Amino acid sequence: MKTARAWQLGIRDLLIMSGSRHRPHLKRPIWIIVLVSLVSIFLLGAYVYPPRSTTACYILSSRGCTMFEQPQTPPSRELTDNENIAQVVIKELLKAPPVRSKSPKIAFMFLTPGALPFEKLWDKFFNGNEERFSVYVHASSEKPVHASRYFVGRDIHSDKVAWGKISMLDAEKRLLAHALQDPDNQQFVLLSDSCVPLHNFDYVYSYLMYTNVSYIDCFEDPGPHGSGRYSEHMMPEVEKKDFRKGAQWFSMKRQHAIIVMADNLYYTKFKLYCKPNMDGRNCYADEHYLQTLFHMIDPGGISNWSVTHVDWSEGKWHPKAYRAQDVTFELLKSITFIDKSVHVTSNEKKKVTVEACMWNGMKRPCYLFARKFYPETLDRLLDLFSNYTTV
Repeated sequence: MKTARAWQLGIRDLLIMSGSRHRPHLKRPIWIIVLVSLVSIFLLGAYVYPPRSTTACYILSSRGCTMFEQPQTPPSRELTDNENIAQVVIKELLKAPPVRSKSPKIAFMFLTPGALPFEKLWDKFFNGNEERFSVYVHASSEKPVHASRYFVGRDIHSDKVAWGKISMLDAEKRLLAHALQDPDNQQFVLLSDSCVPLHNFDYVYSYLMYTNVSYIDCFEDPGPHGSGRYSEHMMPEVEKKDFRKGAQWFSMKRQHAIIVMADNLYYTKFKLYCKPNMDGRNCYADEHYLQTLFHMIDPGGISNWSVTHVDWSEGKWHPKAYRAQDVTFELLKSITFIDKSVHVTSNEKKKVTVEACMWNGMKRPCYLFARKFYPETLDRLLDLFSNYTTV
């Protein structure tokens, strides 16, 4: 059924039904009427003659308060010319009201070396929602032969991608640049060839469209695989205290996607100084650039967790990968019910941080997609899809 199921996410929770209460009519004291009148006059005066200070956060403003109307902390040092330019551009983009579309869509951006083994599963996911999504494929090694009509003709110009190199980040930006050309695309989801959907399309669409944040994984890791990868060559624009880590798989709102396209200052720092065997350490830009950038410029505008699930519980260099025998209804439902994000630092303390996944102020399941699944799991996933995606 194509009817939007936003109520499943708690949209219905926001609608408060107020029933009538039967009380006997009481004659109100005169002093209450006088008090109400005085308060009304005060509020009217405040609305007609608002504060003139541009730094005041004015509660009666029809525009509300933004981070740019709050008092700004003076910088601890004099900014470089490039920093001033970057901050002006980024602040203007963040202040600009979002461009509304009559037909908002989600851009599904697939980053793959070649074939996409789960096209038939995605075909089932997309079916019947043709006006609400678009597909972009970056195949870095070989041109894929597509099994779904939704993927045919959706390949973009692609370059080679090396794991851990800046070329991975360049591929992400290339996908964003193509997807941004469609003004109806409002959310931009980065997926790999091993990703599968965990919910039906209506659920995913409501989850992403009815909120105003980007789902970017981001946390502070003081260990060797976190800030231990930081290079002082990034100074002064990127300080160690701001260096963040997270998974590369994101869902990003249009406003943030444009900022990524506009940024050259911070991107260049990571291109030059966050790479394998840099100063005797391995730094991977796809795990640090977006995370650090948005922590610095718009920390309140990101979720700090990714909507793509991956299992690191085995404690190995790579996450758990699922074989055909692993794929059961119970496994998939258990992933869809996870409502807390977990981050573990890489230092000796192995500090574990657990936070509830909040959607518009309400606790909700964290994940819309999952990886890593071997191609051999396709038939099992197709058989189970209608069951495990039913909320």
